[in-house]
Amino acid sequence: MINKRLLVKNLLAHNDENSFYDKKRFINIGQKEGKAKFLKHVCALANSNPYNNSYIAIGVEDEDNTIVGVDFFDDSKIQNLVNAYLDNPPRIAYENIPFPHLPEGKVVGLVTITSNGKVCALRKNIWKYYGGSVFFREGSISLPKAYDIELKDVNSKTVATIEQHARNNIELTLDGVIDFINHRHKDLTSSYKVFKEQFVICWAGNEKRVKDQTYYSRVDIELINEQVKLFYSTLDEITITIDEGSFNIIEYVQLGLGKQLNYYPLEKVFISFSDNGKYKIKSDLIFEPPQFDKKTLHHIYNANNSLLNKLNKGIALKTTEKLDLRQLPATYLICFLNGFEEAKDKMDMARPVLKKYNKGIYESLKESLRILRKVKYS
Repeated sequence: MINKRLLVKNLLAHNDENSFYDKKRFINIGQKEGKAKFLKHVCALANSNPYNNSYIAIGVEDEDNTIVGVDFFDDSKIQNLVNAYLDNPPRIAYENIPFPHLPEGKVVGLVTITSNGKVCALRKNIWKYYGGSVFFREGSISLPKAYDIELKDVNSKTVATIEQHARNNIELTLDGVIDFINHRHKDLTSSYKVFKEQFVICWAGNEKRVKDQTYYSRVDIELINEQVKLFYSTLDEITITIDEGSFNIIEYVQLGLGKQLNYYPLEKVFISFSDNGKYKIKSDLIFEPPQFDKKTLHHIYNANNSLLNKLNKGIALKTTEKLDLRQLPATYLICFLNGFEEAKDKMDMARPVLKKYNKGIYESLKESLRILRKVKYS
């Protein structure tokens, strides 16, 4: 079993990006340009490493390898994005790796790219890249290649050595459990479970019982063996069910207009463990968007646009408008789910202004965009 935190450190020890490893301060697959650049790097790394894994570490400064972290990112549908835009798409895994010095909610994103052994190419046009383009890595740069296209094995031994040096041990596992329960989440209800005598999952959150069901909020769940954060949210609620071979989560989101709020099931996540030291994560979107009166939504949508315009112009908001602004992320999301396609663009435009104006509202916006991302790529 590979300790992903050690793996990131070993990759960074190579000092600079190369043909099997890239690092980014952040990625933005919500925008067309960011999506295109991400797909280009995935394509190039897959073609340059047809017989071994390649990696992208996200949340690392390019110049000095300082680990600064990024927001937790649980887009389990990122494989769907790759499949939609690439021919012979590689297998993609995006994992959130906690580091002790990072603030709560910040992690290093680790993208693992596994080629299928065939030439990967863009399937269709995106941004300034044309369909049919093939990319390879030349040193630390992803470049297009139009001739002499041949997959070569040049990194397998190096990558195998790096992965071997990142193997887990019992001391790291025990330290991880103690740190999770006694230090990072000492103010929350915490627990752990060992599966198949090999895997250790820790979880923490505020526990609430409603009838016969236990719900958790402000939740953090980690697979300690691999130092991978499986779930993190300060806003949404989840339920957890456990048996001898699996750990299962149902995530709920709270949506509504005004004071009429309800919880809606969003996604089921099944984590199953095998006796051979492997595990699988399967996620199913179970979300049924609530439907509201279109006339009411038109009024809310226009009011949200007006609030954004005022913020962009530096116009002070009235007390009632400040209260409406707190609901802006959730109501824009509801508008999008009810057919207002432009609401997604408005949410993206709101990011920089809300980040400056109010941290709490900005965090709510990020949660709404996370839900939208899940729905969009399901």
